[in-house]
Amino acid sequence: MLTEERYDLIMKRLQEQGVVKLQELVELLDASESTVRRDLVDLENRNLLKRIHGGATLANQKSWEPGIEEKTFKNIQEKNVIARLAAEQLVDGECIYLDAGTTTLAMIPFIEAKDVTVVTNGLSHVEALVSKNIRSYLLGGMMKVHTKAVIGSMALQNLDNFRFDKCFLGTNGVDAGMGYTTPDPEEAIIKRRAHQLSGRTYVLADSSKIGDITFAKLFDLEEAILITESLPDAWRGPITEKTKVIEG
Repeated sequence: MLTEERYDLIMKRLQEQGVVKLQELVELLDASESTVRRDLVDLENRNLLKRIHGGATLANQKSWEPGIEEKTFKNIQEKNVIARLAAEQLVDGECIYLDAGTTTLAMIPFIEAKDVTVVTNGLSHVEALVSKNIRSYLLGGMMKVHTKAVIGSMALQNLDNFRFDKCFLGTNGVDAGMGYTTPDPEEAIIKRRAHQLSGRTYVLADSSKIGDITFAKLFDLEEAILITESLPDAWRGPITEKTKVIEG
């Protein structure tokens, strides 16, 4: 099969599915893994797709979201810095909301405050919280397999039974104009409501997300405190003019 023919098939499959796995392309193209990897690199250089862990997605696809497995192995050092900073904001006896996501999950080992109560919509979070003997509540609702987050109307109704001293949210994009954004409107609704029910909101985002915009808006920058490992110099003015930033 000619190179351009492979490119055409790759792009057609991406247009159909939005995201495609490397092994799927190996079978589709009847080509070696190394050949497919080279094809993906070339197509990414043409700005036609974006390579991800184990596959590819369409370039600039704002509604696509990586799964928890991919997120777990991305920017690990940065996430640990952010997680430690976030955990340091806790005070003994507080009731908090902990959003689903790998950066908020990384907070749990760093929690030293005593008698803390945690409400979360993250399945993985409950397992980690229980192992550390932290009192925790898991929202009921529909489990989103891709991110292991509980979402939907039932989760939203369940959330209204609580009030929080603080909430800690993840985000996929931080932009001076568009504020905080995430690919899934269903998750955005849960995050936004947790923010509304909290006395103070912290948004955890590594520097790779600064300047990105995804599909669904959470709220404006000035409504929360941003925790990041390092704010890029190009964004320091536009971001810090609108919100307090805690940096590692």
